[in-house]
Amino acid sequence: MVALHRFRFFAALAAGWALVLTNSSVAHAGAVGSTPVQTFQYTVGGMTMKVPTGCLFTHVIRGSGKEITYENAGVDCAYVGALSSGFCNWRIDFTYANTENKIDPMRNNSPQTLPRYGKACAHLYVNGVRRVSQCHHITK
Repeated sequence: MVALHRFRFFAALAAGWALVLTNSSVAHAGAVGSTPVQTFQYTVGGMTMKVPTGCLFTHVIRGSGKEITYENAGVDCAYVGALSSGFCNWRIDFTYANTENKIDPMRNNSPQTLPRYGKACAHLYVNGVRRVSQCHHITK
């Protein structure tokens, strides 16, 4: 199990470097980041669900300047977290803030051009409660 976790960590790290290093002749950029999901529990239909440690929330973004050509976020679990049945009643929201931290909430993660530089964040909500966020700064 430890080897699997290490493999996933280094695979994510390699993917991030691959995004940054590909097409070096064109001004493209990308970022991959993961944030641990803290243990929490919630109730669904009278049944208590516990999310154990060992899950990471990963946010991937690619583009050039203020143009986002690809964005994705999701949860990957290892150790005891890999044994859980997953999340119930979940959603992922994407938000974009300018350099002054003014947030423009968006749900659409299709290719787009941001109105200004700032940061792009992905937020995981489970049962209506934000459990984890992961952000990338978008600069010139």
